[in-house]
This record gives sequence, C-alpha cells and structure tokens, in this order.
Amino acid sequence: MPLTRDFKQTVKARIARDPKFRAALLIEAVQEMLTGDVEVGRAVLRDYINATVGFEKLARETGTPAKSLMRMFSAKGNPRAGNLFTVLKRLQKDTGVHLEVVNEK
Repeated sequence: MPLTRDFKQTVKARIARDPKFRAALLIEAVQEMLTGDVEVGRAVLRDYINATVGFEKLARETGTPAKSLMRMFSAKGNPRAGNLFTVLKRLQKDTGVHLEVVNEK
C-alpha cells in the first residue's frame, strides 16, 4: 500500500526537527537490510534521503548520478555493495550516527 503524501510530509517534518528520530530511521533502514528485508531497507533509505540530504546533493557528494541513486533505492533497485556503503558513509556523516557491527556471541 503506497504512503499518502500527507504521511510522507509528516515524516519529513519530523525528520527535520527531531535528530533522534532521524538517527533511528537510518538505523532501522540498515537493520532491515541486515536481517534480510532488503526491500524495506531500501524503501526506508529512499524516504530518508528524500527527507534529509536529497538525491541531487547526495549525487554530488558521492560522485554517483542522482538518477542512478534513485534507481538503486527504487522498489526494484539492486545497489552494488560499494555504492550502498558510499551512501551509508555519507548519511552517517550527515546524522552523526556511527553504525558498526557487533558480534553478540
């Protein structure tokens, strides 16, 4: 079910005013990917990018064309690991969030 414009605008406004929410959304996107729900992770990242840095600015900062980034994070996108990690590195810098893998043995 597609999200309504009002809902997306509400989320965008919350991201803009609430750094904790912004960080939690980025963490959730990566967590979804790590647990195997790549489609949901990509969708959350796409919304996150739209609400924060935007695809045009992200393109300039990563050296990847905006249309390629949009395609990577589309419903049928399939980003290469190198491109995904370049984007995540940039988004971490933007939010101040530092993502790391922890072994919980």
